[in-house]
Amino acid sequence: MAEGGEALGTVPEHERILQEIESTDTACVGPTLRSVYDDQPNAHKKFMEKLDACIRNHDKEIEKMCNFHHQGFVDAITELLKVRADAEKLKVQVTDTNRRFQDAGKEVIVQTEDIIRCRIQQRNITTVVEKLQLCLPVLEMYSKLKEQVSMKRYYSALKTMEQLENVYFPRVSQYRFCQLMIDTLPKLREDIKEISMSDLKDFLESIRKHSDKIGETAMKQAQQQKSFSVILQKQNNARFGKNTHVDNDSILEEKNDIVLKHVLEEEAENEEEVLTVQDLVDFSPVYRCLHIYSALGDEETFENYYRKQRKKQARLVLQPQSSVHETVDGYRRYFTQIVGFFVVEDHILHVTQGLVTRAYTDELWNMALSKIIAVLRAHSSYCTDPDLVLELKNLIVIFADTLQGYGFQVNRLFDLLFEIRDQYNETLLKKWAGIFRDIFEEDNYSPIPIGSEEEYKVVISKFPFQDPDLEKQSFPKKFPMSQSVPLIYIQVKEFIYASLKFSESLHRSSTEIDDMLRKSTNLLLTRILSSCLLNLIRKPHIGLTELVQIIINTTHLEQACKYLEDFITNITNISQETAHTTRLYGLSTFKDARHAAEGEIYTKLNQKIDEFVQLADYDWTMAESDGRASGYLMDLINFLRSIFQVFTHLPGKVAQTACMSACQHLSTSLMQMLLDSELKQISMGAVQQFNLDVIQCELFASSEPVPGFQGDTLQLAFIDLRQLLDLFMVWDWSTYLADYGQPASKYLRVNPHTALTLLEKMKDTSKKNNIFAQFRKNDRDRQKLIETVVKQLRGLVTGMSQHM
Repeated sequence: MAEGGEALGTVPEHERILQEIESTDTACVGPTLRSVYDDQPNAHKKFMEKLDACIRNHDKEIEKMCNFHHQGFVDAITELLKVRADAEKLKVQVTDTNRRFQDAGKEVIVQTEDIIRCRIQQRNITTVVEKLQLCLPVLEMYSKLKEQVSMKRYYSALKTMEQLENVYFPRVSQYRFCQLMIDTLPKLREDIKEISMSDLKDFLESIRKHSDKIGETAMKQAQQQKSFSVILQKQNNARFGKNTHVDNDSILEEKNDIVLKHVLEEEAENEEEVLTVQDLVDFSPVYRCLHIYSALGDEETFENYYRKQRKKQARLVLQPQSSVHETVDGYRRYFTQIVGFFVVEDHILHVTQGLVTRAYTDELWNMALSKIIAVLRAHSSYCTDPDLVLELKNLIVIFADTLQGYGFQVNRLFDLLFEIRDQYNETLLKKWAGIFRDIFEEDNYSPIPIGSEEEYKVVISKFPFQDPDLEKQSFPKKFPMSQSVPLIYIQVKEFIYASLKFSESLHRSSTEIDDMLRKSTNLLLTRILSSCLLNLIRKPHIGLTELVQIIINTTHLEQACKYLEDFITNITNISQETAHTTRLYGLSTFKDARHAAEGEIYTKLNQKIDEFVQLADYDWTMAESDGRASGYLMDLINFLRSIFQVFTHLPGKVAQTACMSACQHLSTSLMQMLLDSELKQISMGAVQQFNLDVIQCELFASSEPVPGFQGDTLQLAFIDLRQLLDLFMVWDWSTYLADYGQPASKYLRVNPHTALTLLEKMKDTSKKNNIFAQFRKNDRDRQKLIETVVKQLRGLVTGMSQHM
């Protein structure tokens, strides 16, 4: 069994080796045969048997192939024998045909000789006829000349004259009628010259009247050709890089789709009605006159006359009407006349040879361009309406694109547009200044109330506000900013759109447009919005609550500046990370406004404190206090508590600064009340009453009306009053005088001059109220103590003044 399995395994191997021998090159047979001897011991014998069987098979196949093709060979020999007989018959027929052709050719030769003799006779007859009728063509051509002149075919008439003079008259110059004809030709030429010049003058007058129509058609065609690509570009700008909060993108995209559809419909309607300058103007008088003068050899005279007249017309066209700046139609008429003039010149340049040259048209255009720029620069300065400036810009762009399409250089016009762009931005800034003022005037400076999900989404769609805590609150709820914030944000975006409208079609890169938009937006923020905010903050009717809301509003507007930068990026497709990209200055703008509002809060808060302090009505000679704080002071403290509750929405440092400023101002006001020069006398009871009021101030400071103060920081605002009143309440003058000037002194904050002023007022009161003081020992001792302390305090004050 093992041997049988081994034999079965070698058979496929032998077949593979035989296939390799048959299919490979003879040089590779050696390794193949070697593998036969490297296998099992009996493999060689079995391989040889297999090889013999393969050879016998190939022999059988060769025999079959030979038997198959042998019958075909025999058939081919049989057919060849049959063809030999037909070939002999064909040879006989060809020989017979050749003989018959030779016989027929003899008759043709005889007939050909007869034809030659007839042709010679015919030529001789024709020569005789030409000599006899030599004068007839001259008469016919002269008759033709008269007919052409009568039909006003002057150029053809001149060509006929040339033919008569150069071809026909020399043939019959020996006859008298020929000389008479020659004498009439110069007069006829002059008449043709005058008539053609008259037609040219009529043509020049006609194109002067129709220049505006020609220009209007050319500008309309240029605008239609460009509108399709412009709308596509707008669509790309609106679709790429959309932001979640750029809510106007979908509206702009839909608007562009509508405009694009409208443009395509217009182009489809007007496709069969495209007019060219040839359709509007008949140039045949120019061609005819040019050809006539060229034929007469006076082409230079015609060229000089034409150029001179056209320069005069150019000066008339370039002179605008005085009211051109009042309406867009005035500018449009001005531009269409100029375009019509140069479209005609461009047509003349391309269809005539040498009447006008490129150098001539360029010189004429440069002269016209200087005049146009001067006119536009002068008249555009009168434009105060941004819409009018924008329409003027669009007209200039169409004007420039139209003439650029005819090969004229218009770079200076686009440079002028950059000057007009600055003026456009100024008019926009003035317009938006009024818009901002109206928004601020109509604002109620209260948080925006929201009663439903729909109202919430409306506000979010207008302003990029994100606050997870507010979203979690149930309705009704309030946004922290007032109604002016989303309105201001929307108007800033509208300003960017308005600024973008001018930047379109200026043949500038996206980077330059991005830089223009950012710079103009920065001007709006730093000059207009900042100025409006500062003016608003300084208005007298703006109270503390409104100032607090303004600070909150500026904070949210400052946070929204990054969304404005994204908005500009989406429009221009220029990344903010690109080098030299201008950043928006909203951070500094709103920070300055916020600082101004904070300063105004401090000022108004102090003014309010002064109003309360002015209501103070102390009885400075009272014998003893009422036992409770003054009413005005309690009202003031209640007012401060309510105000500081409003300050909870402010940044912590602002509220703390306002609270500290108010306490310091109150302390200073109370101190000034004690030291007022008009106050001559103060009793001990009044001091006790004043001390009760200061205690209420200290209690207010210790109650932490604004969170964030450390320890007794706020109470230190009243430390000067506290030490001064403690000194008078305890009457501890020995300690004060002994420790004066020491860092650890109990009354370190009490100034000798302040103590002396107050003590002198109490001294005068003591003298006045104690008439019988000399009869009581305690009063006498007290009076002596006061006098002694006064003397010592005066010494300290004198010493301080000497050291200073």
